[in-house]
Amino acid sequence: MSKNLSRKIVILPDEDEFQANPDESVLDAALRAGIQLPYGCRSGTCGACKAVLVEGEIHYGSTEPEALTEDDLINNRILCCQARAGTDLVLRIKTVQETREIPIKTLPSRVMHMKQLSHDVMGLWLKLPSSERLQFLAGQYIDILMKDGRERSFSLANAPHDDEYLQLQIRYYDGGVFSELVFKEMKEKTLLRIKGPFGNFFLREESDRPSLFIAGGTGFAPVKSIIEHMIAKQDKRPVSLYWGVRAKRDLYQDELARSWAEEHDNIKYVPVLSEPMEGDEWQGKTGFVHEAVLEDFSDFSDFDVYASGPPVMVQAVHEALTTRGLPEERLYSDAFEFAAKKEEK
Repeated sequence: MSKNLSRKIVILPDEDEFQANPDESVLDAALRAGIQLPYGCRSGTCGACKAVLVEGEIHYGSTEPEALTEDDLINNRILCCQARAGTDLVLRIKTVQETREIPIKTLPSRVMHMKQLSHDVMGLWLKLPSSERLQFLAGQYIDILMKDGRERSFSLANAPHDDEYLQLQIRYYDGGVFSELVFKEMKEKTLLRIKGPFGNFFLREESDRPSLFIAGGTGFAPVKSIIEHMIAKQDKRPVSLYWGVRAKRDLYQDELARSWAEEHDNIKYVPVLSEPMEGDEWQGKTGFVHEAVLEDFSDFSDFDVYASGPPVMVQAVHEALTTRGLPEERLYSDAFEFAAKKEEK
């Protein structure tokens, strides 16, 4: 078969079909065809887009993606965000019905407001043209399209109903291309180009199970979007939010999270500090955030778990909670990859 020919890909059990070019990932081809496969980071680190290869051959290039375990390889699991089709393929993966009708748009936006939320987190409020709104699900993210062609990804911190402005929470990283721009050069009224929405980190509306949110650092942003969405729709399922940061100063919207718990009987909020500073006078939980969760719960078989933060935190949550009864398919993750050549979130 000529390498210039497109490959037919069939998704089971829905029997969706689409064509993939040899130089594009299975995920990119599916999204181009309007078929929503589950995915998170799109960089091969989170594992949200794993599928079973039923028929056909794929390739990744020189190295296997880091999210594939030995068990995955034995059981013919692939990462759709990295895999290229070498032949026609048949894959088994559950499509995400909720995002099927949401268009991905490229739009101009203007930075209408900037507010430093903490010593190293900046809040941005972006305004789209008056004729445009971005349809998205609470918890999804957008790409910032930079002038040099690079893209940087950030979760939306506002709920869909509160979409006059798109809210972003940007952490500063020394040498971070976009964060350096935000903290050192950007002014209000700056124009940016965005693309989105992306991601399958969103509330499973059909579930009535208790929801456990585990956030690390600015992983709080998509969780904020989801919880404010739940409050707006008067969702009464039990909600527990554990937010892990280094020191008290890093709880940049602590008062907001506390207000959710104070005003709504079904919401519980537990901040966790891994490295309290001398002046913090901290009386709350300390250590890693997933360890605090394990202290409070012994069985996760009846939960939906949403984990958002650095890959090492998400991986720790996965390993710890699945050994205590959490089904893998009920762990929804948004892993932020901080390597310089990857996306910033």
